Amino acid sequence: MSRVGVVGGGLAGITAALDLAGAGREVELLESRPWLGGLASSFRRGELTVDTGQHVFLRCCTAYRGLLDRLGVTGLTTLQPRLDIPVLTPGGRQARLHRDPLPAPLHLARALLGYRVLRPAERVSAARATLALGEVDPTDPAADAVTFGSWLAAHGQGSRAVAGLFDLIGVATLNLPAAEATLSLAAKVFRTGLLEDPAAGDLGWSRVPLGRLHSEATAAALAAAGVRVRRSARVRALDRTGEEWRLVLDTDSITVDQVVLAVPPPAAEALLPGGGMHAPAGWAERLGASPIVNVHVRYDRPVTDHAFFAAVGSPVQWAFDRTEAAGAGVGQYLAVSLSAAGREVDERATDVVAEMVPALAALLPAARDAEVLDSWVTRERTATFRQAPGSAALRPPADSGVPGIALAGAWTDTGWPATMESAVRSGHAAAEVLLVQPSVAGVAQ
Repeated sequence: MSRVGVVGGGLAGITAALDLAGAGREVELLESRPWLGGLASSFRRGELTVDTGQHVFLRCCTAYRGLLDRLGVTGLTTLQPRLDIPVLTPGGRQARLHRDPLPAPLHLARALLGYRVLRPAERVSAARATLALGEVDPTDPAADAVTFGSWLAAHGQGSRAVAGLFDLIGVATLNLPAAEATLSLAAKVFRTGLLEDPAAGDLGWSRVPLGRLHSEATAAALAAAGVRVRRSARVRALDRTGEEWRLVLDTDSITVDQVVLAVPPPAAEALLPGGGMHAPAGWAERLGASPIVNVHVRYDRPVTDHAFFAAVGSPVQWAFDRTEAAGAGVGQYLAVSLSAAGREVDERATDVVAEMVPALAALLPAARDAEVLDSWVTRERTATFRQAPGSAALRPPADSGVPGIALAGAWTDTGWPATMESAVRSGHAAAEVLLVQPSVAGVAQ
């Protein structure tokens, strides 16, 4: 039986390990953290269970939803029957982005033409640009050579439309503003998520801490599949020893026939012998990273009825009610997700909170008289790769170019932005590579 070492216990590594074990491989998963789930898990903070980041999925995220089914936790999530996003602006004014039960693209017509964040003429122009975006081929190298912002400007979109509509969606999914993001991935988001299938963009989220889904349920599924899991096990080096690969850890080493590297790009390039063959030298550094900051605010009373909302004209981007999921009990606990947080990631937590609490009060009238019981900030400096023009050529495929080694991660060439869906798809792809590819021993023979 071939032995496979899976390095990394995020969604990509978890998926690859389950696929390989299901195909009869002997699998050992090594995770440097004390928990599984990577950036989509949870930790304890006093009486609360706090998610490491705020993650949603769409109905079109079929690979991720398949993983939820596989783990038996779909019932712990919510999926909207129809897309409906509350959009708040300072002063308590509200708009909605929703879909009607009509064929695409008519399902969005009423939402766009009645979107009160924009002026009437801007709504018509934005609707035309959205339809035109559906004609952009995300796989065309020319689309990866320009920014989403430059394309929007060429299609008559001013700053109000960009901030009020296109960045509302794009920043959250691409972790970059339109002025910096690649057109190719923006087109993928809008085409696949909003324009091709009317139900594709329906939003889903976890009703429990993400650790319940991606750590606890995953650990049980891996154990049932016969996968050996070692936490707090950092792989320092990867060496070839005759017909095997040796994974060197802090205290010991293991030998395997094949390897999945499901770690961040810099670690993958450092571990990969020769840096691999299917990506240019220095690809990890050139791929770069974009940060995400989460601001957590706990009030003494409920301040909103929304399970989540987006904001325009505010430092707040998206906010989520995690009261019940976190076990907050009294009051209400909101988690504000700030993507493309290049400024906030380096600011003091007190300064970030000092900006965000008044901003929430400007959006939520009930928050103005509420007492803030607690507040804190969590940061992920390398939340995603930098999804800028030119990034498509830097995303390596699952086949590393080194026999017996496959790559997995949301940063690999999945054709999707750096999302949970991309991570799961990459895990499937990595497993497929190793299942048809000979190990080192096979090559030697």
